[in-house]
Amino acid sequence: MTDTQVALVTGAGQGIGRGIALKLAADGYDIVVADLDFQAEKAAGVVAEIEALGRRAVFVAADVSKKADVEAAVATALEKLGGFDVIVNNAGIAQVKPILEVTEEELNKIFQINVNSVVYGIQAAAKSFIERGVKGRIISAASIAAIKGFPILGAYSASKFAVRGLTQVAAQELATHGITVNAYGPGIVGTGMWELIDSELSKINGKPLGQNLKENVESIQLGRIETPEDVAGVVSFFASPNAGYVTGQVLLVDGGMLYN
Repeated sequence: MTDTQVALVTGAGQGIGRGIALKLAADGYDIVVADLDFQAEKAAGVVAEIEALGRRAVFVAADVSKKADVEAAVATALEKLGGFDVIVNNAGIAQVKPILEVTEEELNKIFQINVNSVVYGIQAAAKSFIERGVKGRIISAASIAAIKGFPILGAYSASKFAVRGLTQVAAQELATHGITVNAYGPGIVGTGMWELIDSELSKINGKPLGQNLKENVESIQLGRIETPEDVAGVVSFFASPNAGYVTGQVLLVDGGMLYN
C-alpha cells in the first residue's frame, strides 16, 4: 500500500466510526475524519489517535444529509491527503417509535441521514474513482435491521433495507469500473445509539433502564455485546485486497443473532 491510500469515514468522531477510522489507519490508510461541526472536538481527538499510529489525518465538518457536504469531504481527501481510495458511509441515526406514531418530519430526517447520505456518498466516491481510474471501494453501514425488520424500529429498519438495496444496485452499475460496493450489518453495539434505543424502549415497555439492552445481549450467541472494533474488522476486510472479488454484499457482524 502506498502512502497515498486514503479512506474517508463519515461519522468518525465517535463510536463505530472512530473504530473504523482507527482500524483503517492501522491498516496503512491516511484518514479523512468526517463528522458534524459540533463533533469537532471529539474528531480532533480521533485525528490525534490516527497520527499517533503514524498516519496522516484531517477533520472535515460535514452534514451527510447534504450532498454538497459529502462532495466537499471527498474533495478535501484529494486536496489535503493527495488521494481517495475508500469511502465508508458510516454516519447514521436510530429512531425508536411504533410505526403508527412516526411523524412525517421523523421519517424524512432518518431517510435523509441514513439513506440519502449513502446515495450521495456512492455518487461522490464513484465520480472521483472513475475520473482518476481508481478501482475504489464503497462501504456503507447497513444493520441486522437490513435483513429483518424489528418492531418499534420501523423507520430505522426501512432505512437500512434501503441501504441494502442501494448496495446491490450500485455494485452492479459500478462493476464495469472495477469499483466494489458492500455494506456491513452490525447487531447490538455498545455505543451511544444503543443507549438511546434502550432508553426509548424503556419509555414504551416500562422496563428499567438497561434491562432491554441486557435482554437483547442475552440473545447473542457469542455471549457478549459487540464493540466498534468488531465492526471495524469487517470494514477492514472490505477495504483490503482480500475482498477484491466481493461486491454487492451485506455482511452481518452480529455475534450470531441472524443467519442470512
